[in-house]
This record gives sequence, structure tokens and C-alpha cells, in this order.
Amino acid sequence: MKQNKVFFYTIIALLAVSTGFFSQQYLASETSAASNYRPDFSLPDIDGKMRHINEWDGQVILLNFWASWCPPCRKELPDFVRLYEDYQDQGFVVVGVAIDNKQDIIDFIDPIGVEYPVLISELDGIKIAQLYGNRLSALPYTVIIDRKGNIVSSHIQLLNYNDVEKMIKPLL
Repeated sequence: MKQNKVFFYTIIALLAVSTGFFSQQYLASETSAASNYRPDFSLPDIDGKMRHINEWDGQVILLNFWASWCPPCRKELPDFVRLYEDYQDQGFVVVGVAIDNKQDIIDFIDPIGVEYPVLISELDGIKIAQLYGNRLSALPYTVIIDRKGNIVSSHIQLLNYNDVEKMIKPLL
């Protein structure tokens, strides 16, 4: 049974990486969506409390769809932790939407010290990511939302600290 689970997650990870790679090659990595207001959604956080995206109205939001089994997702999360630490006092928040189960999420985020909100979506996160423009359902998928709730950009690719900093500074 455990071998089947490992095989399943390996296949999913390979599909996610492949999809991300091919989407970068054939689609623009950034789509301008300044006139698109963010869709509403609610999901539980890792403590089981139901959270709604409107909790962060008035802040610049980095909405990141990820999974613990996704290698590029795992690589970018420490940079998002640093960004949150550096800019939260200026009205910036990272909201993680984990397409994963609760225990795998906790096992991954605890050692790296994630302090920003992490919501548990399991497979529902794919539908939410699609509402936010992720037509390929690829991971990682990151959306930048301005203080008025408008989606200003979306990215199907690995992002780093400097990439995101350049995007959010004008919005703070």
C-alpha cells in the first residue's frame, strides 16, 4: 500500500513539473489581469479554522498554490517565508493554499518556520486555482493581488525572493 502511495505521488509530481515546464515554454509566464477582481473562497487552515480570502482585504496578497510533493513548490517556500517576515509590517501577506493532506503540510512547513496563513485544500485547491486563472492546473501557481482585491499578475513558475519583491514593492 505504501509503495502505491509513493508511486502515485511521484507520478503527480512529475506531471506537475512537466506541466509547469511546458506551460513556461508555450504560455506567457505572467498574465496581466489588473481589472480582474479576486474570486471568493473559504478553506480551513491547519488549525481547522475556516478562513475566507476577504480576511486579507486591504493588504497586498501573494496567493500561492502548492503541494509538499512538488519540488519547485518546496524550493520557493523559504523565499516566501522571508518575504512575509520582511514586508508584513507594510501590509503584505502570503496566503498558502496547500493541495495536500494536513499531516504532509505540517511535516513540511514546521521545520522551515512558515508563520503566514496556510490553508488546506486537498483537491479543491485545483478548482480554486482555476478560478484564479490556472488553466493548466500546474504547480506552483502564484497570484499577486493588490490592496483593492484586483489580480495584478499570475505565474505558473518557480518564483524567488527578488522576483516577488519587484512585483510587490510598487503595491505596498
